[in-house]
Amino acid sequence: MGRLFWKFFFFIWLAQLTTIVAVGTVFWLDHRDQDRRLVREMHNPPVSPALESAAATLQFGGTHALKSLLLSQTRMPVYAVDDDNRELLGRDVAPVTLTRMRWMLIDDPATSAVRKVESPDGHTYILFQLRPEIELGDHIPSDGPHHGEPPGLPVVPLVATLLASLIFAALLARYVSKPIRHLRSAFESVIGGNLAVRLDPVMGKRSDELADLGRNFDRMATHLGTLIDGQRRLMHDVSHELRSPLARLHAAIGLVRQQPERLEASLERIERESGRMDNLVGELLTLSRLEAGVMGAMDEDVRVGELIADVVADARFEAESSGHVVDLSGDVDVHVKGRAELLHRALENVVRNALRHTPRGGRVDVEVALYANGSNLRITVLDQGLGVPEHELDSIFEPFFRGEGAKYPDGHGLGLAIARQVIEAHGGLIRAANRLEGGLCVEIIFPVMPVAVG
Repeated sequence: MGRLFWKFFFFIWLAQLTTIVAVGTVFWLDHRDQDRRLVREMHNPPVSPALESAAATLQFGGTHALKSLLLSQTRMPVYAVDDDNRELLGRDVAPVTLTRMRWMLIDDPATSAVRKVESPDGHTYILFQLRPEIELGDHIPSDGPHHGEPPGLPVVPLVATLLASLIFAALLARYVSKPIRHLRSAFESVIGGNLAVRLDPVMGKRSDELADLGRNFDRMATHLGTLIDGQRRLMHDVSHELRSPLARLHAAIGLVRQQPERLEASLERIERESGRMDNLVGELLTLSRLEAGVMGAMDEDVRVGELIADVVADARFEAESSGHVVDLSGDVDVHVKGRAELLHRALENVVRNALRHTPRGGRVDVEVALYANGSNLRITVLDQGLGVPEHELDSIFEPFFRGEGAKYPDGHGLGLAIARQVIEAHGGLIRAANRLEGGLCVEIIFPVMPVAVG
């Protein structure tokens, strides 16, 4: 058992113990006061005219006259019990009461609370008056002639109650501390590198805050596992992407040493591979800053229509040599708060990716439309490539992803990942779907501040 268990157990049990003692003491004091009053009244009662009248009637008139008198009494009736413990009118009298009355006569024959009278027929009766609670023997101790003092504390009930409270305090403390011990063990497992540990199975059917905490831990562990796997995959992909140009650099250097006459061609190869590595490192740095949220101030007033037109113009210039056609449809004049440079790069990456996968002489369409509510802009980029398998549509926005049918080794697989980070940083979303007529459709949606619709 941990320290938390004992703390819960001690304070819960202490609270129960205090409550039990306080309530028990109150009831005991009240019970004792009642007993004292009853005993005092029994030992020192005032002279009762009804009791004196009954005694005289029995002594001089006999049992028949006493019966008639007793039947006429309604309040504080007088009881007459013979030596065989039979009451004259057949009324029930508690044995404990009879025992107390007889001992009172032995202790104090002159007491005015009980009278012993002999009838003319020779039978002896004891006469006494009782309140209803005394008649039932509820508050009169019956353990001897000299026990008129108040009863002692009820030790057995108190001990039983304390034991019950002890058990329930232990169960409650265990119920609270057990999931916390599981949490501690799970955190130690995570610290040790085991991210597969989960708490939901061991929480059972609990539905309290501790169970919610366990489920939050499971989500945290899952997210940490995803992040760490992503970092490992990123390191593997980066090393893989850098290994190829470095190998070609070494090959070019070796070729220069073996064939000095091919120096110019080797230098061109070295320059080209160095440029590829520089581009890769630049894209990695950009992606890293985007993922870390280090993008600078996002407060520029960007005219999205002009930005898209610039991207399409640059794409048309690059596409002339390959015979591609880039078409822009839709004219909007809206503004967005953000970074013009980042948005330009994100849209450019999407359009270039479409050009790369469109066959020579093919067409790339860029469609721009404003939603009816005027607060969201949709940009759609359509290519005429081979499309993407359905199970890879979400993965193409992951860093270094290469699909099953990838035919373009020049790319590093970072363009769409950067585009997603930029669009999401501007409060939008980007998604991909295959076209029915063939090719891929990339849809970008983000909120804007409408100015006018052309």
